[in-house]
Amino acid sequence: MHPPARHPLRRTLAVLAGSALAVGLLTTATTGGQAVAEGPGRTAAVPGKATATNPVTPGDFTGYGFDQCHTPDQATMDRWLQSSPFLAVGVYMSGASRACRDQPNLTATWVQTQLARGWRILPITLGPQASCQPRFPRYGNDPKISPLPGKNNWYGRARSQGRTEAGRAVNAATALRITPGSTLWYDLEGFDLGNRRCRESALAFLSAWSTQIRALGYVSGVYSSAGSGIKMLDDARYTERAGIALPDQIWLARWDGRADTTTEARYLRADGWQPHARVKQYQGGHDERWGGVTINIDRDFLDVGQGSVGGPERHCNGVRISLGRYPVLVPANETQKPPRRAVKVLQCLLQEAGMYRGKLNSFYGNGTQQAAQAWQARTGAPVSTTWSTRNWMSLLVAGDHPVLKYGSAGPVVRRVQRALNAAVERTAPLHATGVFDATLTIAVKAYQKSLRLEQSGVVSTQTWRALMAGRVR
Repeated sequence: MHPPARHPLRRTLAVLAGSALAVGLLTTATTGGQAVAEGPGRTAAVPGKATATNPVTPGDFTGYGFDQCHTPDQATMDRWLQSSPFLAVGVYMSGASRACRDQPNLTATWVQTQLARGWRILPITLGPQASCQPRFPRYGNDPKISPLPGKNNWYGRARSQGRTEAGRAVNAATALRITPGSTLWYDLEGFDLGNRRCRESALAFLSAWSTQIRALGYVSGVYSSAGSGIKMLDDARYTERAGIALPDQIWLARWDGRADTTTEARYLRADGWQPHARVKQYQGGHDERWGGVTINIDRDFLDVGQGSVGGPERHCNGVRISLGRYPVLVPANETQKPPRRAVKVLQCLLQEAGMYRGKLNSFYGNGTQQAAQAWQARTGAPVSTTWSTRNWMSLLVAGDHPVLKYGSAGPVVRRVQRALNAAVERTAPLHATGVFDATLTIAVKAYQKSLRLEQSGVVSTQTWRALMAGRVR
C-alpha cells in the first residue's frame, strides 16, 4: 500500500482546542491516554463526545475502491465519480511514517463533500512499523514498534505505542469530521513473520490499537499483507490468544487480480472476519484513467457492515409497483382495456408525486388521465391520453439523482431498475432489489450503448438525463 500523509499533531490539536471532545482526546494523543482493559467487546465511554453530521464510513457496502498516496483533488474525485467503477477511497490521514506527509487536499470540507456525493472513505494511519521491517524508520524521527518483551512478555511498550497511535488517529478523524462509528485503519506493512519478537510486539501494538480505537467510539480496522500481518491476526483469532484484542475489520493485501475478499487458507481461514468484515487490495500500484484524469492507485474490493443492502420499501399501503413490463396505456375501447395492475401502479406513482388524489381503483378513467396529463406537462412531454414508455420512465425515476454504480443501494437504485424494465422489453426483467450489482451494471452499459453514451456502467449525470427524458433506442 502507498504510505500515508500526516497532519502535524499540533495542527490537529489546534483544530480541537476549545471543544469538549478535545479535553478527552488531548491526553490520549500526548500520553497514550487512559489504560483500557484489552479484550473482545470491552470499551469505555468518551466524555463530551460530539455528535457528527456526516454518515458513518464505510458503513454497509460491497463494491470497488481505490487508495492513493496523495488525496486526490476535488476535480479528480468528481470526474472519477462520474466514470470510474470506484465508490470508496482510502486516504492517509495520520501517522509519522507516511510517505505523503503533506496532504493539502485532505480537509474536513473535502471529507464532507465526498460523503455527501456517495463516496465511502477509508481513513488510514501509518505510524510505527514492525521492528524487523527493513524500510522503516522512513525519516529517522518516526519510531518503530518496540520489540522489548518487558514484564511477563506483555510487550508493554508496544502496547503503549498502540494506544498513543490510536489517540492520534482519533484526533485526526475528529478534525476531519469523520463520524464516530466509522472504521479507522492501521497500515502495518509486511514484515518477517518468523521473527518472534518482531511478530509478538506487532501483535501487542495492534491489540492496543484496536482496544483504544473502540474505546474512543470508532471501529478498528487493520491493513496488512496476507502473508504477514493478516496471517498473524488470524492465527491469534483461531487459537483464541489470551490478552489479544482483534480488529473489527481487516484489509488484506493480496495482489492476485481477483476482485473479491478471499485469499489462500494458509493466510486467512474461510471463517475469519465473516460475514462482511473484509477489504482486499487485489492490485498494486498502477495508473488508471477515468474521466480524462490519470492517477496511480491500488485497487480494492470491500465487503463490510451488512454489505450493500436495498432495505424494505412500501408504496401506497402495499401496492407493488414493480412490473416485468410497463405497457403503454390508452383509454378503454371496444377491443381492449388497460391492464388493471399497470393502471394501479400508475395511480400509486402519480399519488406519490402529488399529482393524483383519487382512489387506487385500477380504472384508467378521467381522473387518472388528467393526473397523467399534468405529469406529461410538467416533464415537457406531449400531453395525451396515451401513457407512453417515455412517460413511464420519467415517472419511475422521479426524485433525487445521485451518481450510482456497483455497490450503491437503496430506493434510488430501484428506480433505475424499474426504468430500465420500462425502457426495454426483457426476457428476464431486472429484479428491483435496490442493490446495484453486476446484472444492473450490464443493463446500464447496454442502455448506454443503445444511446451512444459512454459505456461506463455508471448511472452518471448524463445517463440520468437520458432516463428522465425517457430516451430509448
